[in-house]
Amino acid sequence: MSTSITPESRGDAKRDSGRRRGRSDKTGHGTDAKLPKPAKTQVRLGDRVFLGSSRGAGILLLVIMAAIAVFLVVEALDALGKNDGNFLTDSTWVTDGAKPAFGVAGLVGGTVISAAIAMLIAVPVAVGVALFITHYAPRRVAQTLGYIVDLLAAVPSVVFGLWGLVFLSPKLIGLHTWLSDYLGWIPIFDKDDAGATARTLFTCGIILAIMVLPIIAAVTREVFLQVPRAHEEAALALGATRWEMIRTAVLPFGKPGIISASMLGLGRALGETIAVAMVLSSSQELVFKFLDPGGNTIAANIANQFGESNELGRGALIASGLVLFFLTLLVNGAARVVINRHKEFSGANA
Repeated sequence: MSTSITPESRGDAKRDSGRRRGRSDKTGHGTDAKLPKPAKTQVRLGDRVFLGSSRGAGILLLVIMAAIAVFLVVEALDALGKNDGNFLTDSTWVTDGAKPAFGVAGLVGGTVISAAIAMLIAVPVAVGVALFITHYAPRRVAQTLGYIVDLLAAVPSVVFGLWGLVFLSPKLIGLHTWLSDYLGWIPIFDKDDAGATARTLFTCGIILAIMVLPIIAAVTREVFLQVPRAHEEAALALGATRWEMIRTAVLPFGKPGIISASMLGLGRALGETIAVAMVLSSSQELVFKFLDPGGNTIAANIANQFGESNELGRGALIASGLVLFFLTLLVNGAARVVINRHKEFSGANA
């Protein structure tokens, strides 16, 4: 049965609406009534102290970084003004002659090559260790292995340097020969020097990989433990194997954390001093072949020469430290860009 709307019913509806609007205006609950202003919430003293402390800590960090940059620039300007060579492209390092000439091309190359070798070795192993601890190992084994990884990160650099110089380098001579014989057609594995020594950038990269591996593994492990349990259970409920669950749920969620952990390890690899200085022979030339002796890094060069340098030499070393400072900032900035691109998938809101 259908109902029809007549003019009389429309008039009755308008009168009822007017009555309701009038009652609403009289009681003060209509649309035109002024609502009371919300009372201001009183901020507690502890909250104000914490806000000020955290804000001050952030500002202090920026001030310290700016002060370091200003110090490096001021101390390096005089040496750079007296340099007869090209600081960015030369590989020589002469600071005590009548015409000083020094450059960081060889040092930057050695720093980047050794750090790249370390990351290529350390990152896959560290991610595998973190996955084993969080998703494969029994609880007791996982706890024990986690403690061992954390303790490995506390070993001093000089211990790694001594171990690399006395034990690891002689053991790697055979590996150097094998790589040269079977992969020598690749330029980076071509070995010109037939001498029985393994104090090379390749050995340095292996030592750096062992040093940064516990840092990357520890951070990555904590990231994998934050993966929502619902994601893992949903993948398993749909019939995925354990590896498929890790590949589809764990690794996408932990990708920003893996990148952050890798950049943290890369920062230590770029700035490592003692271990590199003990393993590598002091050389300023740019080495493109990983298996040949020679090569050096910025940090190791500063450690080896700072105590014996004159005023101009110390200024040149500080200038090289300025290059390392900006190189580290560049790496961290690039890592932040990559993390921002991959943070869209977090799954935390699921």
